[in-house]
Amino acid sequence: MAGTNASGQLGEATDLRRRPLIVTEDEALLDDLLRLCAAAGSAPEVAHGTLAGSSGWEGAPLVLVGDDCARRLAGVPRRQGVLLIGRDLDDPGIWRRGIEMGAECVLFLPDAETWLVDRIADVTEGVGDQAVTVGVIGGRGGAGASTLACALAVSAARAGQRTMLIDGDPLGGGLDVLLGGESAPGLRWPAFAESQGRVAAGALEESLPELHSLRLLSWDRGSVVAVPAPAVRSVLAAARRRGGAVVVDLPRRVDNAAAEVLAQLDMALLVVPAELRSVAAAHRVASCVRMVLRDLRVVVRGPTGDGLADEEIARLLDLPLAGGLPPESGLLAALESGEPPGTSERGPLARFCADFWARALPGGGVA
Repeated sequence: MAGTNASGQLGEATDLRRRPLIVTEDEALLDDLLRLCAAAGSAPEVAHGTLAGSSGWEGAPLVLVGDDCARRLAGVPRRQGVLLIGRDLDDPGIWRRGIEMGAECVLFLPDAETWLVDRIADVTEGVGDQAVTVGVIGGRGGAGASTLACALAVSAARAGQRTMLIDGDPLGGGLDVLLGGESAPGLRWPAFAESQGRVAAGALEESLPELHSLRLLSWDRGSVVAVPAPAVRSVLAAARRRGGAVVVDLPRRVDNAAAEVLAQLDMALLVVPAELRSVAAAHRVASCVRMVLRDLRVVVRGPTGDGLADEEIARLLDLPLAGGLPPESGLLAALESGEPPGTSERGPLARFCADFWARALPGGGVA
């Protein structure tokens, strides 16, 4: 069943202007609907069988009517977003009652619980454009994928986008270290290991550390180095529903959890140092990634060691070229001093990221 167990902090934030209305006198049904609303992160208004004293019929984004109250609502003003909820699949009369009261559809519990939680969560959170979601993966170890992922997130946040950076590599050392936020308050991946079903997007965002105007989901220093694939799927889906930009630092090994991430990406960038051995390693990584993700592009990181041009490396990998990253003097010293990658606006890393987002974000023509 949908819900979340992330330290009890997710699913609690509800915009009072988006409260659904429940109309029923069936206490058992009411308990079920309240449970489903809680799983969707919503605190509904309840009208016990009558609309007297209720302001929700016209203003509620969604109305859940128990079949026990269907007949008495047959004469109320018609509106969109009314769902008739029943339990008896063998009762043909419920369809007639649904038509008489102008219901959008008829649902039966418990069969439709998951669908109903998603519908309640949509109206509670608001449904807008999904985030442009980009993964970054190294063609070999030490290729600089984590640095590029951080720089992309910092660049998007600097441009005013709602931005979330997700550390998808439990053995990568932690993106919070790269961003200088090891001690920043907020939840880390292990807190989401038991998450199931739909995670409330707004509560997810509010629960994470905020660094450099972006939200970061990273790993802690504990012994947990894996989160079940269904939890990864739920968390990333919630991140995407908030809109803006989501950047994921990917592991080079495609396990079940990584495959869940790849399935939700708009595109991924494969970072490949400009040397022949790196190209050979990157070819194996690309073969695994492309089994799940269609849009994979290569970023060539210089300097060139084997006389290979950026276009030649892209040709050898049979991938479109996203661009090249020449060496950046002072980058290592800046990282050691706690300055996040991509901060220097005149550096090649920041210029690459700004150009990438100019093309990838809505209105730019790539995503």
